[in-house]
Amino acid sequence: MSTLLTPYMTLLIAAAAVATFLTRIGGYVLVKRLKTMPPRLEAALNAVPAAVLTTLVAPAFFYGEIDVKVAMAAALLIGLRFSAIPMLIGGWAVVMLMRHVLG
Repeated sequence: MSTLLTPYMTLLIAAAAVATFLTRIGGYVLVKRLKTMPPRLEAALNAVPAAVLTTLVAPAFFYGEIDVKVAMAAALLIGLRFSAIPMLIGGWAVVMLMRHVLG
């Protein structure tokens, strides 16, 4: 028997799956049961996308090399003027160009 698929590990994976499902469905059920959404809850839910984006971008910016920082700055400038697709393509192109030039 593989050491990765022990009964303990299988139980741990199943428990993690159930916990993930319950936390995801719990928010939906809670909001669905409310007659009206309180303004503070609505403000908190509106802040979630910015918080998730920050948790993804900040570590890459602060711990990444110069090519990542320049590409993020370029993507920011492109994103101020254009939509998401040109922003992604521009950031990708800048990081690839810098990696090619800098080695």
